[in-house]
Amino acid sequence: MTKLTLANLPEIAKKISVPMYNRAQLKPGILHFGIGNFHRAHLAVYLDNLFNKGLNHDWAIIGAGVMAFDEAMRQKLVAQDFLTTVVEQDNEVSSAHITGSMIDFIPPSDKAALLAWLVNPAIRIVSMTITEGGYFIDPATQKFDPEHPAIVRDGAHPHDPATVFGFIVAGLKTRKEKNIPPFTVMSCDNVPHNGVVTRHAVVGLARLSDPALAEWIENNVAFPNAMVDRITPATGDRERALCAEEFGVEDQWPVFCEEFKQWVVEDHFPLGRPEWEKVGAEFVKDVTPWEYMKIRILNGGHAVIAYIGGLLDIHFVHDAMTNPLIKAYLKKVTDEEIRPTVHPVPGTNLVDYQTLIDRRFSNPKVGDTIRRLCLDGSNRQPKFIVPPIADRLKANQSIDGLALESALWCRYCFGTTDSGAVIEPNDPNWDALRARAKLAKDNPQVWLEMADIYGDVGKHPEMQKRFSYYLNALWKDGAAATVKSYLDAPI
Repeated sequence: MTKLTLANLPEIAKKISVPMYNRAQLKPGILHFGIGNFHRAHLAVYLDNLFNKGLNHDWAIIGAGVMAFDEAMRQKLVAQDFLTTVVEQDNEVSSAHITGSMIDFIPPSDKAALLAWLVNPAIRIVSMTITEGGYFIDPATQKFDPEHPAIVRDGAHPHDPATVFGFIVAGLKTRKEKNIPPFTVMSCDNVPHNGVVTRHAVVGLARLSDPALAEWIENNVAFPNAMVDRITPATGDRERALCAEEFGVEDQWPVFCEEFKQWVVEDHFPLGRPEWEKVGAEFVKDVTPWEYMKIRILNGGHAVIAYIGGLLDIHFVHDAMTNPLIKAYLKKVTDEEIRPTVHPVPGTNLVDYQTLIDRRFSNPKVGDTIRRLCLDGSNRQPKFIVPPIADRLKANQSIDGLALESALWCRYCFGTTDSGAVIEPNDPNWDALRARAKLAKDNPQVWLEMADIYGDVGKHPEMQKRFSYYLNALWKDGAAATVKSYLDAPI
């Protein structure tokens, strides 16, 4: 077994592929917030593939983070010269390679260094993967929340930022003052219209302290929308051990992911961009059709199988997909209620895409967990499940399968599985959700009164009727019997 370091790359190259470029000759072009697993399996891989073609070596990544846990990641990556083992796992085969597209990682505690990099003219793109919950969105309105305490704090202290958006605003302010062209701000998060959402957050925060700067940002800074996709589970002891045993590499934080990846981006980069289209990215004028397809069919599908899987004590996603009840539930909800809300996508057959998603969910090698899919429902439900419910209600169409999914989420948040096993906290708002789920056991409408989650959908008589029916059934008959009853019902 060989420890992953720059000095050991020649030895590692005897086992798996390593960067074919001279990392000492790379120059920075992108500052990226959020050096988590998805980033290292997605944007960092696209860049690594491009660098291996001998192209765009002036677009290397400088890593950044503003959370306490970012320092733990940074220390592990510093110890291995910012290299990462990416293990790609198809349903039948696995392969691994070392990526080297990141060349530095700013300590989260060094605000001065981070601000200096943001002003450096070499940085032409600032990108981010900060999760769906990191954009300060009011779930009910799906708009930026200027009254969030973290935003209020940064608005009052613009020269001492603490949030990603606070740093971006501070960097843009200094670039404006020094006549340095503004960088492009590129979200790589799984958020509908993520560029628009990011623009609202940056402009909204700037407006709290400097309305003129906010107007300048609105008129001069590009925020391209993008659809990103690659199933990437968390790293644990299992993944570290597999990396060492199967590939002979000792990596403190390897990334395991599926072989499939997709990136569709609006081509709006005033200061230029890497030639990502040469390594599989697709550039379009409007990413909306791809967003709807992915967010509703894939992410909505994840939500459909998540809570029934959790309540039945299933650990791995691929094991849930071998359960005939769960597999049939996913197919029926997607066929009847999710896919019909997705608009046509250029060059894509939605039925074929749904089949692809089924195959990806069934991949036994990725090791994705049901618990990960259940995580952070309070941020994910308003983006992945509530919008198709709203569309179906407006069209006076059935919402049975999606109402059942919402009831399953409520039942999960009660905090025990059908077997009585305790569900450990799995949401930033877990305590509040659990308290409400307890009340909803006797009064289901209490759950739908969460306006920040359901908005007007929670007030709709049909949603109230179907949700109450299914939540009562879940408590009376259990998750398996309730889902079976839904499946047996006539269309």
